[in-house]
Amino acid sequence: MTTNTQLFPYFQPIVGAANGAIVGYEALARQRDSNGNVKSAGELFIHPDISDKKLIEWDRSVRRQALQQFSELPENTYLTINISAAWIDYIDDFNALPTLLMLDEFDIDTSRIVIEITETEGDLDKIVKAVAMYRKQGLKIAIDDFGAGFSQLERVIAIQPDIIKLDMQLFQNAARGGVETDVVHLLSRLAKRTGCRIVCEGVETNEDFLFGLSCGAQYMQGYLFSPATADFQDSKRYSSQIAALRDSFLTQELIKEEFKKQFIERIRKLMRHLQRAVAQTDFSMANLAIEPFENSGLLHFYLCDSKGNQISPNFNFSNNAWVADTRQLGFNWSWRPYFYEVLGFEINNRVVISERYRDFSTDTLCKTFALRLDDSRVLLVDVVADWL
Repeated sequence: MTTNTQLFPYFQPIVGAANGAIVGYEALARQRDSNGNVKSAGELFIHPDISDKKLIEWDRSVRRQALQQFSELPENTYLTINISAAWIDYIDDFNALPTLLMLDEFDIDTSRIVIEITETEGDLDKIVKAVAMYRKQGLKIAIDDFGAGFSQLERVIAIQPDIIKLDMQLFQNAARGGVETDVVHLLSRLAKRTGCRIVCEGVETNEDFLFGLSCGAQYMQGYLFSPATADFQDSKRYSSQIAALRDSFLTQELIKEEFKKQFIERIRKLMRHLQRAVAQTDFSMANLAIEPFENSGLLHFYLCDSKGNQISPNFNFSNNAWVADTRQLGFNWSWRPYFYEVLGFEINNRVVISERYRDFSTDTLCKTFALRLDDSRVLLVDVVADWL
């Protein structure tokens, strides 16, 4: 493997969901193959026969070229520079970090630079120390491939990044459905609660972009807009495309909200049937079966006392009949938010709807509707979460 390869930067645009403009670029290393075609230099940085010393030399050369080109860009955009966490181990003087010296040389506003910590290796104490120096000089910090492993979560806790870039493979899988969808939504909620901005990488289709919006991602990056290119682009180049995607998202979400509203109203009507039934002294499940519960999305209902103790079986509806399941009698649900929230309302005043969770007995993703019937009883109805 020759180490005389010449590397250079290409720049992939990062677009803003809100304004439709290019808000920044990620600098990526490129090389030429034997035919003179430009290709990624990523394979070099994982080659076992190339020393870390040479890799760091190449990396700093690409970084320097990228910053020099970026210094000539007049627009109010930022540049993301990738720095391997493992290579921070080689830094001896944290008061003379190479990137900071380059920024000073090219007179670049440090607030326009994002340091993206890549890979999972590296001494966390040294990473934290380097991050502190970058922040002291006004740079922002991003974590790459968030969701790829526990070490990334540990790193997020330790350095409290300004930006989190979701793991590309996880994001793309999530956009196509499955358990990854819930994982990405949870990671996105974590990012937002810690004040981080979210960047979705690997956005290649309209569906990817719309899923990114549903996660609350402010920024998107991927082939849907542009691969990395040699030159910077007009900041408004993708504005019309993004505006059309936002309109499509709004239309899609309004349809979902209308369906959800109708479904919730349907469940509330069924709850009124249940409420009237359990209020009768001659409560009959057979009489209740004539009500329209089939294909309603309702899994089962049950009663709890005001302390959260389940005082009735789970009544499951299937094939136009109710079946009592006593396995959860005596369980206590007072610790679930929807239960103590509903106790804060007047009797028969308001239905409280829980977050999505996996049902204990059926392993089905569901939500719970809770209604306070009287001073001593709460009606709880579990429904299929996919209907909401």
